[in-house]
Amino acid sequence: MSKRRKSRESEPKTKVRDIFVARPFEGLADEPEWIALRELVPAASAPLTLKPEIIAEYGDRPVTLSTVLPMAWPAMSRRDGEVFIGLQRHVQSGDVSRDLAVAILAGLQTTPGDPVSVPGLPGEGPRLQDILADGPLEITMRDGFEYWLDNDQLQDANVKASLERANASIYPTVRLTSAKAAYWCRIAPDKGHVRWVLGEDEDRALDTLARLSAAGELLLREETKFAGMFRAHGLLVPVWDIPGEPEAGDWEAPLADFAKRYQDTLAITEPLDAAARRARQGLIGRQLTLR
Repeated sequence: MSKRRKSRESEPKTKVRDIFVARPFEGLADEPEWIALRELVPAASAPLTLKPEIIAEYGDRPVTLSTVLPMAWPAMSRRDGEVFIGLQRHVQSGDVSRDLAVAILAGLQTTPGDPVSVPGLPGEGPRLQDILADGPLEITMRDGFEYWLDNDQLQDANVKASLERANASIYPTVRLTSAKAAYWCRIAPDKGHVRWVLGEDEDRALDTLARLSAAGELLLREETKFAGMFRAHGLLVPVWDIPGEPEAGDWEAPLADFAKRYQDTLAITEPLDAAARRARQGLIGRQLTLR
C-alpha cells in the first residue's frame, strides 16, 4: 500500500451532525401555512421568491413549493428551468427548514431536466429564512399533479400512468378563508374534518383550548365533535369531526365563530382555574395521529 493511500485512509472522516429544530418554520411570515401544506394538504403549490443575493449567486430561475413531488423527491429541475421543491418527502434531518433550503440550492445548481441530488443529512448551513424573500404564501390548491410536468412530459405514456396513480391518492381538500391555515377535507363519504394550524406557541394555544373546553365552547356546531389535536413542527393542530355531506363553504361561518371565541379567550392571561386545568389534561390525552 502506498504511503499516500495509507495517509488518506487514516484521515478521520468528517461526521455530519444532525440538529433538531422544534419549530423549523418559525420566523417565516406564513409559518402555520408552511406546516399545513406539509401536514394537511395533499396537492397544492406556491411560488417562492429568493433573496437578491441568492439570485445573484445561483441565477434567476423560478422556484415553486409543492406539497409533494413524483416519488416524494425532495427537488426537481424541469426542462423549462423551473425548480420545484417537495415539502412531503421520505428523507429528512432534524431541521426541515435546512432540508428545504438545501433542496432549493441543489435544484438551482442542477442543469434543467437533470435529476437533482440532495443529501439526506445536510448538516449546518443556510435555512429557508436565509434564502427566501419572506412574505405570505400565494397558495394554489390543486385537484391533480399535472402542474409537476411540462408539455413534453405529459405526452409520455409511463409518466401519464404515474400521474394517474398520484391523482387517485388526492382526497377533497379546501382551504378555508375564515381562519388562517384552516382546511376542510372529506376523508370518507359520510365523514369530514376541519383542521386548523394555530399560530400561537403550544402552551398558549393549549391553555386557550382548555378554557374553551371547560366552558363547553370547543365545538364548531352541534353535529360536530372535537376529535383531538396533534403537534406539528412546534404548533398545535386541533381537528374536528364533521358530517361528510355539507360542502366546505358550509363550515366558514362556524369556524369564523370559533375563531372569534378563540381570539377572545387567547387574551385571558390569568392562571387556569380547576376546571380548565382538568380540561387541559384531557386535551393532552387526546393526541391524534392522522397518518
